Amino acid sequence: LLTELFDKNAAWHTPGRSPFAGSREGRDAILAHLERYGRETAGSFRAELHYVLADAEGHVVGVHRNAGERGGRRLDVMCAIVFKVENGRCVSGREHVFDLHTWDEFWS
Repeated sequence: LLTELFDKNAAWHTPGRSPFAGSREGRDAILAHLERYGRETAGSFRAELHYVLADAEGHVVGVHRNAGERGGRRLDVMCAIVFKVENGRCVSGREHVFDLHTWDEFWS
């Protein structure tokens, strides 16, 4: 469960200018944000993991392809999330979208 992966005081940032952009503070706000991806796409949103990189200092990078449908539009972009992990829990996550213009258009 994601509730076990995120620290209760974790932080999250999504780039861009769409209604999804911005920072979230706390596990509940982060989980609500992530759940919104599925809700806004009627369950079609998918994040297909391609690579995971990690270092000895608790940094983990996940590179994935995001896809979904919403309002007659299709999303298909690559994304990376940079996580900071401490004591086995994510304390921060920052999304990086390879085509931010397409991402913003899809969610706006």
